[in-house]
Amino acid sequence: MEPRCPWCSDDPLYQRYHDEEWGVPVHDDNTLFEFLILEGAQAGLSWITVLRKRERYREVFDGFDPAKVARYTGKRVEKLLADPGIIRNRLKIVSAIRNANAFLAVQQEFGSFDRYLWAFVDGKPIVNHFHTLKECPTVTPQAEALSKDLKKRGFNFVGPTIMYAFMQAVGMVNDHLVSCPRHKACTGLS
Repeated sequence: MEPRCPWCSDDPLYQRYHDEEWGVPVHDDNTLFEFLILEGAQAGLSWITVLRKRERYREVFDGFDPAKVARYTGKRVEKLLADPGIIRNRLKIVSAIRNANAFLAVQQEFGSFDRYLWAFVDGKPIVNHFHTLKECPTVTPQAEALSKDLKKRGFNFVGPTIMYAFMQAVGMVNDHLVSCPRHKACTGLS
């Protein structure tokens, strides 16, 4: 196999994520909610840390069902804070609940979070043609616009850098290096 993007190192979990998910367009609202929460949880940490805790997150966050997460109480927050299988940060956990409520409001307004989200890239992925990681931006005007609008709607942990990583993860942007076989595989997906 041709060389993967170098950020995924030789960790099998990271490589599987790179090869099967990163840069593949996502249109399922629950999966979009999952990535939104996980990207926020990742703030200040490495993505591999989050990937290693992902299955436990799925268990304790009810499969990332935003309607269920939106109803979490203070008692549930305390239970989550005691779970070593997730990132035990009160602000991030409370933010997930707040984001679930904001997510439901967006679904109500637009019919789906997918419809709202993909409008920021005119409904199709932005395909970049970078040769090195140094060329890849950490923020773009689209990520800044998305971040600003999400904040206005009451979302937390959705800064422009987090939103650009989210956009890459859910395939709104194809930032696989051109030397990576996934660049071609993800190009043309929508």
